[in-house]
Amino acid sequence: MKEESPTLISYFSLPLSLSSLRCFFSTVDFLLLEVVRVAKLKNDRQERFCQEYIIDLKGTQAAIRAGYSPKTANEQASRLLANVNVQARYQELIEKRSERTEIKADDVLRYWHDIATADPNEIIHLRRVCCRHCYGIDHQYQWISEEEYQKAVEMAKSAAKEEEKPAKIPSDAGGYGFNPLFGPHAQCPYCWGEGHMEVHAEDTRFLSPKAKRLYAGVKQTRDGFEVKMRDQDKAMENVARHLGMFVERKEVTGAGGGPIQIESPEQRQKRIEALLKKRDEAT
Repeated sequence: MKEESPTLISYFSLPLSLSSLRCFFSTVDFLLLEVVRVAKLKNDRQERFCQEYIIDLKGTQAAIRAGYSPKTANEQASRLLANVNVQARYQELIEKRSERTEIKADDVLRYWHDIATADPNEIIHLRRVCCRHCYGIDHQYQWISEEEYQKAVEMAKSAAKEEEKPAKIPSDAGGYGFNPLFGPHAQCPYCWGEGHMEVHAEDTRFLSPKAKRLYAGVKQTRDGFEVKMRDQDKAMENVARHLGMFVERKEVTGAGGGPIQIESPEQRQKRIEALLKKRDEAT
């Protein structure tokens, strides 16, 4: 036979022992919690605000989308977010969404944090590399290989023949073995240790996990290509917002932009009496 859970009424027939009282109040707390967790807010606009707020956690925008006036949306959002029932409701909605998608708040936070802290240099960077004279013998022009040098000789002879002039054969006194990936030589008298600039894009198949999240694709252009990345500033803003570091504020001023005037009870009473007197005189 299936054992049924004790009901509220059944507890009144139990001896008033300490253990039974604890069990009774635990059951009451559980039932009350379940009521809070499943019940929608009676106020339709408050319910809509909760549904909108969990989208981007932006109170003012959520209030506007929920139907509140844009002029008072900031104040309404502050008031709603301070409401205990509203807080319980949107927390419940966030939990339900996490259950449906199997995505936890920590997963989302980690995703945005990885984007915000990834190093863009892992994807594309500007580097300075050596010139042809940096590592040549006595800083003379250095060739990659003898094959490259022979091609240059043949080109010089061909150009001289077309122009009917003596060929200017290039020198190989600087030697061979030029490596275009070496850094500039600090003592090079041709580039003064500056080398030349070169933009280099990494092979995106081998990026680190963080860099892969930052990378958003590549676009072929007429002049080359454009590497796309996700907005790191926006990612850090999302991290700060989810951690509660941002508080929406709105400055409120009095008439003419001056300070807000606060009436004392006596001043308010005098103002009311003056208005009543003015009304009586008008009638």
